[in-house]
Formats: sequence, structure tokens, C-alpha cells
Amino acid sequence: MASRPAFIDQLLAKADIRIDGDSPWDLVVHDERTFSRLLRSGSLGLGEAYMDGWLDAPALDQFFARVLSAHLDEEVRANPAMLGMIAKAVIFNMQSGRRAFTVGEVHYDLGNDLYQAMLDKSLTYTCGYWRDATTLDEAQEAKLDLVCRKLDLKRGDRVLDIGCGWGSFARHAATHYGATVVGITISKEQVALAQELCAGLPVEIRLQDYRDVHESFDHIVSLGMFEHVGRKNYRAYFDVARRCLKDGGLFLLHTIGRKDAVPPTDPWLNKYIFPGGVIPSMTQITKAVGKKFVIEDWHNFGADYDKTLMAWFANFDAGWPALEEKYGKRFYRMWKYYLLQCAGAFRARNLQLWQVVLSKEGVEGGYRSIR
Repeated sequence: MASRPAFIDQLLAKADIRIDGDSPWDLVVHDERTFSRLLRSGSLGLGEAYMDGWLDAPALDQFFARVLSAHLDEEVRANPAMLGMIAKAVIFNMQSGRRAFTVGEVHYDLGNDLYQAMLDKSLTYTCGYWRDATTLDEAQEAKLDLVCRKLDLKRGDRVLDIGCGWGSFARHAATHYGATVVGITISKEQVALAQELCAGLPVEIRLQDYRDVHESFDHIVSLGMFEHVGRKNYRAYFDVARRCLKDGGLFLLHTIGRKDAVPPTDPWLNKYIFPGGVIPSMTQITKAVGKKFVIEDWHNFGADYDKTLMAWFANFDAGWPALEEKYGKRFYRMWKYYLLQCAGAFRARNLQLWQVVLSKEGVEGGYRSIR
């Protein structure tokens, strides 16, 4: 392709990636306009070009793992789409109470059939814990039990689940530990199915923003929801947690994390997958926690998210024939790009998965880390 700028080949070569090469991580370009789109819009242009069928890669996860391991994203970061995202994050509160339900409508309300095809049998949409697991079902059950054990959950404990999804933690905690759980989510579809799945258990599922909770709980968990809070709301989020947590209780925060705070999010993911999503840095979390909590434990098992995402894609791909008529071919390419891009990011250790255990005044005698 004569119109291709030479520096693109030079840049990709740093990650051992070629255009129209023979390796599974190489790019196959079908439309020369891909390059001008990439130069103009960066990662947003790359994702949209893939969605439109302008390019392919036999193994997108391997492509992204190589790109991010070689830090190529940092070399092409200063484009209009990215600069616009940074400006919005600085000036506006993109996760205000008024906007809180947007991601529910755009992402989590897509259709329960999609998530039932993709996720494990418990419908857990967060990273599994693969230390002793060989299947997705085992990894998710192990993660849910890990959370309960880190809280030292006991029969009769009342737990707030901020961002409860389809109620998998609530069901596990109620069934196996005798806890009473209040789960809140900003997704109408999740509420409907979670209420059905939790019927007969001491579980209440609500359509509610975390800022509107004014009750007391023995413990609090938040699994995979903090990524929707936004840096302008971090202090308010931890204020709510401290207000609602009883003295002597524990708060377990399970969140994706990154090394630095820039960029606030990937423009393509923000536009098509998680509007208003922001991955926090460790510094941002500790600064927002401030004097509100004692950090008792910080556990990183981010490498497990690579396995989880690859399992989700395998399920999604296998279940696609039953979904295709409803969602369409462009959606398939978009969803595949989302799952495999994220798998590559965790494989490159560009993203992490943290479980942070917090107490209000410190656990008497010290907290015993659970793994």
C-alpha cells in the first residue's frame, strides 16, 4: 500500500507487528483509509475501522498485548479524540447523579440474553479468581467466596452491595453464609433478572444510585462498579461508604486499576462500551480514602482478568448464532473488539485488578490477609 506512511510500519515494528503479515497478531488491512483514520482519531479510529471491516487481526488479544507491552499507545496518545476526552474529564463531572444511569442504559441494559450467553452460570460480570480454578464457573465461585472470607462474613450480617449486577454476590452470601443483602444497580434489566434469581432469599435488589443510600450495614462490597464513579466523585463515594458502614465493619472494594491517571479512559471504550467510565490509579484511590478509612489489605490479581475475558469471548462466540439476528454483525465485531482489547491490556499488565479491604478505625489486633 503505497499511501501508507512509513512511520506506521516503523512504529508497529517495535511490537513485532506487520501489516498483512503471517503472524496471528499482525494486522490485515482491507481499506487504505484506515491509516488516515488512525492518524486523525487514534484508538477511536482504530476501533471504528475494525467495526467497519476495514481491518482485521487473526488474534486481536495478541495484537493489543504486543501494542501495550511496547507502549505504542503512549506514542500516539496526543490526538483530537484523546485530548477531547481529557478536557471533558477535567472540566465536567461526567458521572454526576444526573448522568449516573447512562451506562446502565447503554451497556448493562443491552439484553440479559447477551450476558447469559457470555458469563458463567452465576452471571458474575467481574474478574474471576483462577488460583485453583480450571473453569469460568469455578473461578467466579472462588472469587465470590474470596470476598465473603475477606469480610469474615457471618450469619445475620447485613451487607450493602454497591453495583450488584445480576445478584451473584448477594445469592452467594445469602445462600452460603446466611447474610442479608441489599444490592443496588443503575440497570433496569439487571434489577428485573436479579430479583427473579434472588427470589426466596433475604436479598433486596434496588434500582438506586449509591449517593441515595442512607442506611447502616455490617459490611459493604463493591465489585466492578468503582470504574463508573469518576475522579470528581471519589471523595463523595467514600463518604457514602463511611456513612453507611457500622463501626467494626469492613468495606471491600473490587476495581480495575491502572498505574497512572492519564488518559482517563480509552475514547473508543467510552463511546461504544462504557460511557463515562474511568479507570482509577492507586494514587487517586488512596488520596480519596484519606482519613476516612484504614487500608487493611490490597490484593492484585489482574492477570486473572485475561483468563476471564478470554473465557467470556469463547462463550460469546459460541453463543453468537442465537444472538446474531437481534444484535447484528457490526455488534459482533464491536463486542469482540471490546473483550479481546481488554484481554490484551490485562495480559500486558497495562491494567490491574485490585481488591482493597478498608475499615473505619482499623481492625483490632490487625487484619489477617486472605488469599
